[in-house]
Amino acid sequence: MTAEPSTRVMTVTLEAVAEAAHCLKAGGLVAFPTETVYGLGADATNAKAIARLYEAKGRPAFNPLIAHVHDVATACDLGKLDPNATRLAEVFWPGPLTLAVPRQPGCPVAELATAGLATIALRVPAHAVARDLLGTFGRPIVAPSANRSGHVSPTTAQHVLSDLRGRIDLLLDGGPSPVGLESTIVACIGKPKLLRPGGLSRADIERVLGHSLADGPPSAEASDEAPIAPGQLASHYAPRTPLRLNANGASAGEVLLAFGAPIPPGARSVLNLSPGSDMIEAAANLFSYLRALDALGAPAIAVMPIPQTGLGEAINDRLQRAAAPRRDV
Repeated sequence: MTAEPSTRVMTVTLEAVAEAAHCLKAGGLVAFPTETVYGLGADATNAKAIARLYEAKGRPAFNPLIAHVHDVATACDLGKLDPNATRLAEVFWPGPLTLAVPRQPGCPVAELATAGLATIALRVPAHAVARDLLGTFGRPIVAPSANRSGHVSPTTAQHVLSDLRGRIDLLLDGGPSPVGLESTIVACIGKPKLLRPGGLSRADIERVLGHSLADGPPSAEASDEAPIAPGQLASHYAPRTPLRLNANGASAGEVLLAFGAPIPPGARSVLNLSPGSDMIEAAANLFSYLRALDALGAPAIAVMPIPQTGLGEAINDRLQRAAAPRRDV
């Protein structure tokens, strides 16, 4: 008989934090406490680890994830903080505030973590365990709440185990999360906009800014300038090249985004999301392969059918958004 997968639980010590950092570097999933709720961490630069995270949570779509970093300087390496974002970071970081800002060119965070958007959500947590882990790991960590998608966010290690036992590699038990609410998310792209209320009040943020926050997230009619909240636009990542979904082969001049085997002949160029039909591998490759095929200047990208099971649901969701008509703005 095959042994059931297990989740190691470690009380927080220096050795446990070092082991958690080692696990993350190996592509593992580590749940850990922050001051808001427990987060489910993965290496933000490792697309395959992030795909495992989506699968573990049962997340229905590739929603943008928050990248947790150790300090403001690291955040500035990943995202462009305008004067409003800089002021909020100076006052409220470390703390329960997430800032959605434009990505820096060359940002190493995997596109799967940002759902193919030109923006990135950043936070510097205040919890000592989270800070120790980030410092030891030395890279950004994406960490949505450590629960199954749609369930109540966890504030204790036992909450995490009740949802994710056997689905993640390691859990650092650091006691209850003191805030118990997710972080407040503010978009700083133009006029600051409140995308999600949370552990930091609107009044405190507005006091520092010296003016009111606009309300968000943007609706489906909002401009493509700021598609920074999950699932807000029909055209969420729209390549220049049209996509032809559920294709059984490529027409003349088309390039092919394949899945599994066999691959039909005739495509000018082929990238296979997963020759072995592995959904985690396919999810990890999705955004980079779309961009690579988009750069070839073909009349269309033919996309082979992908089963609507497991992460296939999220992959198909993203492909449908990529295939939606793009509005010029």
